[in-house]
Amino acid sequence: MGSNRLITDIKALRIGVLMGGLSAEREVSLCSGAAVHQALVSQGFDAVAIDVGRDLADVLKREKIGAAFIALHGRYGEDGCVQGLLELLQIPYTGSGVLASALAMHKLYSKQAFAASGILTAPFCCFHRGETVRLSELPFGLPLVVKPVQEGSSVGISIVKDAEQMDSALELAFRYDDEILVEKYVKGQEVQVGILGDRTIGAIEIVPKNEFYDFEAKYTDGMAEHIFPARLEEALYEKAQQTGLAAHRALGCKGYSRVDLLVTADGECYVLEVNTLPGMTALSLLPEIAAKGAGLSFEALVSNIIASASLSIKVN
Repeated sequence: MGSNRLITDIKALRIGVLMGGLSAEREVSLCSGAAVHQALVSQGFDAVAIDVGRDLADVLKREKIGAAFIALHGRYGEDGCVQGLLELLQIPYTGSGVLASALAMHKLYSKQAFAASGILTAPFCCFHRGETVRLSELPFGLPLVVKPVQEGSSVGISIVKDAEQMDSALELAFRYDDEILVEKYVKGQEVQVGILGDRTIGAIEIVPKNEFYDFEAKYTDGMAEHIFPARLEEALYEKAQQTGLAAHRALGCKGYSRVDLLVTADGECYVLEVNTLPGMTALSLLPEIAAKGAGLSFEALVSNIIASASLSIKVN
């Protein structure tokens, strides 16, 4: 959490709200960025909205940006690329550093980091474009989940219940990445844990109207029910929060994140992924968790996040 002193210091700087970008999640990012920009301006910050393109370095210099609020989602924004540029330009920024951002975005490497830390994730196999995926050779059967290794917002994900669905699921996933994961399907409650600073601020349950919490359910009003706090017994609720915090720490994340879990009927908490730059739209979950779990308005959440802006690499 940022102190009043830090917020005052940040207010002396021009803040660039980085939004849009080049990924499949561009439109969602524009919504996140617009909401963040409005929240900053309403609190007296000198903030400018920047639609990120390949000329970002020139724009940051031209606009004399002193700190960056990253409201990007997906590739080239959430994966360490923009964070690395900001490090080179010595511009403090919100959220996790280069390495943690890259690890969290890469589902294979994040799962390996979770496993090394004793954190439960669904059994999986990894395949590259051109490799043949045979159901008979997988260590688990149907149903299963097919997903690109480096996409967010459930882009390119399919649940395969019948062998005839496999080819279309693979085609969809490979449309977004040259590397995919095929995971064992885990049935459970969809629970998402909010983290601000280095502490949990609550866990929310998602009940999607679609088969799972897909892109439509995430960004269409009325397509998912949000239940806070998640409907878990007290001990399991605490276990879910601590699992989320452990995943955040396992990747070296900082500032804030949202950790997606599946909580099974027998009380196991499977980590799906860590979102280092969670959505900040009107339908986004972190702002809802912050409001209901920590009593923070959207404006207060934004000011706390920008107050934590920093560089990961210290240069004399």
